[in-house]
Amino acid sequence: MDNIFDLTTVELKTIADELQKRIEEGLKIDGQEILGIPTHIHPKKKFEDGKVLALDWGGTNFRAAVVEYKNGKATILESNKNPLSAKETKGFDQEKLHRRMAEYISELKTLDDTVTEIGYCFSYPAASRLNGDAILLRWTKGIDIPDMIEKPVGETLMNYLNNYKGIDTTFKSIKVINDTVACLFAGLTELTDKNVPFDSYIGLIVGTGTNMAGLMALNKIEKLNNKDEGVIPVNLESGNFNPPHLTVMDGLVDAMSNNKGNQRFEKAISGGYLGELFKAVFSDEKIKYDFDGKDLSDVINNPKDNKKEHVNVANWIYSRSAKLVAASLAGLAQVLVAQNAVIKEIYLAADGTVFWSNDYEKQVDVELKKLLPTGVTMKISEREKMKEPNLIGSAIAALS
Repeated sequence: MDNIFDLTTVELKTIADELQKRIEEGLKIDGQEILGIPTHIHPKKKFEDGKVLALDWGGTNFRAAVVEYKNGKATILESNKNPLSAKETKGFDQEKLHRRMAEYISELKTLDDTVTEIGYCFSYPAASRLNGDAILLRWTKGIDIPDMIEKPVGETLMNYLNNYKGIDTTFKSIKVINDTVACLFAGLTELTDKNVPFDSYIGLIVGTGTNMAGLMALNKIEKLNNKDEGVIPVNLESGNFNPPHLTVMDGLVDAMSNNKGNQRFEKAISGGYLGELFKAVFSDEKIKYDFDGKDLSDVINNPKDNKKEHVNVANWIYSRSAKLVAASLAGLAQVLVAQNAVIKEIYLAADGTVFWSNDYEKQVDVELKKLLPTGVTMKISEREKMKEPNLIGSAIAALS
């Protein structure tokens, strides 16, 4: 069997160049393939001590935590995690979703009346508002709750929580950010070997879904018509990129999805779809219907227990995913350098179950060295330094 998922360096460079064009289009005009959503929250350099409620919903689980910021350091005092995927939310409307979330939040024992701010990491396409809230644009990752689309994500949830009998505090504000922006916020304190900030920072998620965020120059985001100096976090929603060099198998997975034509890049690289690609290749075999990214990883890690062709294809799919991620990072780096030629050192704050498995990050690093603009380097965050970035980043947003 030939490796139909193989990509050459030349092809990956073409993908990077195409993504650069799509990002730059999204920074000029709303509603493009790459949305390029500015997040109107600027993290402070110094925070007052206090506790906040941090929430994180990323497609598989919903997490709630009480985070304390004290003496310049954020500490998670308590957290819980509960399944809240497409399966659990099937048939939900907004009220059912908020009730389920409120039940989980009310279980936090350290949530008292001193906690009045909420930071919410909401990992779906949403347009940031000037007050820190966001408007849901569309669902991804199989979630489908129609009555929430085009409504404020934070305000409706906060109002529900303030009227829920099991929660004994009154929340005053809520800030909504994407998981990639949360990674950015959590990684901003990382310094170069010279003990100075990096020239720029990127947030990346490769888990159930995928997305990137970058710090963009305000005066380079044409659709904002803002001439001020400085940078602002931009949630790209890069999973919707439709890259060149996809395969027939990618087309089959897309055709069988509930959002045909959308999220083509995500369907090629994220854990929510890698299993679907494997099943498409072996459609003439009896593969279990719910074979997913975790199962694919198990095939890779247990070659003696699986057919040789299954192991090969699993590795090919995984390897292509890492190469595509590297190409996307190179494309974003090209945008940042085009905006500011002095950028040479970029810090990548990465998270996600796929990214931190099977030496995936090492494969990404190898390809990055071939694809980045000349003279530009990218340091990938260490796994231990990115513990709970969504919760920590959400807490920083709440305090900003």
